[in-house]
Amino acid sequence: MIIAVDGPAASGKGTLAEGLARHYRLPHLDTGLLYRAVGLAVADREDGPDFEPAAIAAAQGLDPAQLADRDALTSAEAGVLASKVAVIGPVRAALFDFQRSFALQPGGAVLDGRDIGTKICPDADVKLFIQADSKARMERRARQLEKRGLVVDRYALYHQIEARDARDMLNPNGGFYKAADAHLLDTTLLDIEAALRAAIEIVDRTMALKAGDR
Repeated sequence: MIIAVDGPAASGKGTLAEGLARHYRLPHLDTGLLYRAVGLAVADREDGPDFEPAAIAAAQGLDPAQLADRDALTSAEAGVLASKVAVIGPVRAALFDFQRSFALQPGGAVLDGRDIGTKICPDADVKLFIQADSKARMERRARQLEKRGLVVDRYALYHQIEARDARDMLNPNGGFYKAADAHLLDTTLLDIEAALRAAIEIVDRTMALKAGDR
């Protein structure tokens, strides 16, 4: 079973994907970490003329070991850098095969990101698109950062999220949009337990309907 979970930053898609993976005993890949790792690898060239070729080279040579430092990869800086490298077509192409191979492993997998249901796994058994309003997403991300002992400027963080959404929506190479056959789950007013219950119900119902069609 392949489960594709998409949605904007801090919508809760990563936490839900992890919960679904535990529930169904499937491997999980946070595909956003791939872009964050590439972004961090070229952070010192962000404003330079060689930013794009450096990002392409970093994507082509990405080592899975670069995904180990979760604190660095989930920082606000990494999120901004990820959205900047994600608009580069060859970067997406370089990371496509990695994601596709993970999805097609025996038994299936859960993948979350921005274009899983539309680009990476258009044939996924179940697709979910997770959304929440910007203020709720800002507060969730702020609490995550504060748990690490970081001081958070909520005003700046809110505008970072808004700016990232705008870049993602204009990304010609991505798939920020809900797939036609994806199930929409709005988590604005849901805590993680309620959201996970709702996601599991969607998966179970979808798989039961598919089994009945056979």
